[in-house]
Amino acid sequence: MWRLVVTGMVAGALLSGCGGEGASILGKETLVAGVRPDLPGIGFRRPDGTFEGLDVDVSRYLAGRMGKKVRFAPVLARDRERLLRHGDVDMVLTFWVEPEWKQRLTFAGPYLLSYQDILVRNRMRDVHGVHDLKGRRICAVTGAGAAEAVTVERQVPAVPVAARSYDECMTMLGDGRIDAITTNDTILAGLETGRGDGFRLLRARFGERRTGIAVRRGDLDGCEALNRAITQMYQDGTMAKLMRKWFGTSGLDLSDVEVPEFEGCL
Repeated sequence: MWRLVVTGMVAGALLSGCGGEGASILGKETLVAGVRPDLPGIGFRRPDGTFEGLDVDVSRYLAGRMGKKVRFAPVLARDRERLLRHGDVDMVLTFWVEPEWKQRLTFAGPYLLSYQDILVRNRMRDVHGVHDLKGRRICAVTGAGAAEAVTVERQVPAVPVAARSYDECMTMLGDGRIDAITTNDTILAGLETGRGDGFRLLRARFGERRTGIAVRRGDLDGCEALNRAITQMYQDGTMAKLMRKWFGTSGLDLSDVEVPEFEGCL
């Protein structure tokens, strides 16, 4: 079951503080949200240059709750930390909350809990779980960390093949240059839905992934404001509606969408 942990309103009360590196997002009238341009259902740039997906709707909701406008910028995994540090974007969504990154950035949320999963070609019937990736070529998107979750965390000797984006991963999976893509099940569900019947999501769910919103290091006030808005987004039913909107036909279990347990702003 796609299940999140209830924590109530405690998220917004964690660590009230003042900013550290650079100005807080609270001082801005318009927030620049960095979203992925290559992930159908999560963040996707249409041919006309506009954006759609869960992260786009979440950003609009959170900015509105904070009394701000929002505009969007495309951010690939390899560029997100640099763009945040340089001030080109104010917050980046679809960012795993990991100890390494928490030392360099401040994270609100998580706003989404999901599981790592595997996408293969439909005819590959001998791959059932993460251990079946042994010796197989898996897509390794620069800066994403999902391939390392297989080869390092799980110690499965798969063969990483570098890619710049998940769109490139899908091309390589389709033409046989790789055997599998592994990352959040929500990301993979969007990729599967957007590419027809040639691919299959295993629903192996071998690792919980906490997806947060990264802001510049030390912006505790901005982080806490985002946490309060995230809590409201779950409690008023908006997040459940958005999950159904983007993943209602994906096969993911969306029966229990509740407030995630926040990690606190540091």
